[in-house]
Amino acid sequence: MQSIPVDTSRLGVLRCAVGPEPKIANFETKEVKKDRDGNTVYTVGVTVRQEGRRASVIEIAVPGEPKGVVEGAEVRVTGMEAFAWAMGDRHGISFRASAVTPVLGASAGTAGKGGGA
Repeated sequence: MQSIPVDTSRLGVLRCAVGPEPKIANFETKEVKKDRDGNTVYTVGVTVRQEGRRASVIEIAVPGEPKGVVEGAEVRVTGMEAFAWAMGDRHGISFRASAVTPVLGASAGTAGKGGGA
């Protein structure tokens, strides 16, 4: 599986749409997914809105629990990569990053400013 680096500076304002949740590896056993280093993998739903375009929500997998990331808050995504995947007749794009962190000084109350979604 080839990773494609993503230039997050071109994605506009990024906001947390769904707070961090542990990623489930096996829905029958409720086993939580771990990375190679044994860290729990979390997913964060992030709105992406480039100027003049509709907002999209993408799920980004990150190692370890992102601290201070709450719904509505502006976030910074570090080291984001995209992966194309296919399983049988299903296919899509997945995203992972080394970190999702809150933007200091920004708050959920500023959602209407700066082109936020």
